[in-house]
Amino acid sequence: MTLLLVDMIFMQEVTQSILQDNGVKSVNVGDTVTLHCFYQGVMAMHFSWYRQTLGDKPQLVSTMYKYEPKARLHNEFEYNPRFSVQCGEGTNHLTISDVQPSDTAMYFCGSAHSNVVVFVDDVFLNVKGTGSDSITIVQQPVSESVQPGDSVTLNCRIHTETCTGEHSVYWFRQGSGESRPGILYTHGGRSDQCEKSPEAGSPAQSCVYNLPKRNLSLLDAGTYYCALASCGEILFGNGTMLDVIPLSRDQITILVFLSIMRTAVVLCTLIIFFVIYVARK
Repeated sequence: MTLLLVDMIFMQEVTQSILQDNGVKSVNVGDTVTLHCFYQGVMAMHFSWYRQTLGDKPQLVSTMYKYEPKARLHNEFEYNPRFSVQCGEGTNHLTISDVQPSDTAMYFCGSAHSNVVVFVDDVFLNVKGTGSDSITIVQQPVSESVQPGDSVTLNCRIHTETCTGEHSVYWFRQGSGESRPGILYTHGGRSDQCEKSPEAGSPAQSCVYNLPKRNLSLLDAGTYYCALASCGEILFGNGTMLDVIPLSRDQITILVFLSIMRTAVVLCTLIIFFVIYVARK
């Protein structure tokens, strides 16, 4: 019980005292990018970075002891000069130089205490390659306001002129008040929703992917991103802002009244049928 209480206190303190880059960060091939992770006054002694590419398990990138001047790289990153960690008092920053499409992934800054590893936030690094100019992702609608219980269909149209083979399309959601974009749905290797260009001899095609959302609640609010994984890179759309507006007091009163009236009508109907049944007997 005491250990559980200590772990709960530690996780609460970590949540309040660690700040990491979050959301989606887009860079170009060949750029240098630094993913920031700050900590202050936490009980944790060890800090780490993990990387998770789409469809794979998280992979340990680096570890750092709080009072050591240098971090340690692991796995394939140990002998890769493009990866480095700048650590110091309250910092654990991961720098990637000459970024490549293969660096596209989710990156987590973790902290450990008493064998408990805690991840507060994450950042999705989106590396845009040279093929990006030939691909356009259009999301509709740009924004949508709905009420609880409504339904909506989000549309993602992808126009591409090259690399028209197998590809995967992902839907991400970054909720209101949340920092991390979570994967919602995957369209893998499907081309049945694609239309070839009407121009003769043109390799261009347009693919449409829909994300239906039914019986919406306040928890469904946020920004929805459509992402295409193709030609060795991942491209994001501009996102669709979905705003779920709570019902007003008057609307709730009307709904309650209608519900009561509906129940009353059903009861009255049952009573009438019962009286008719008894009368015939």
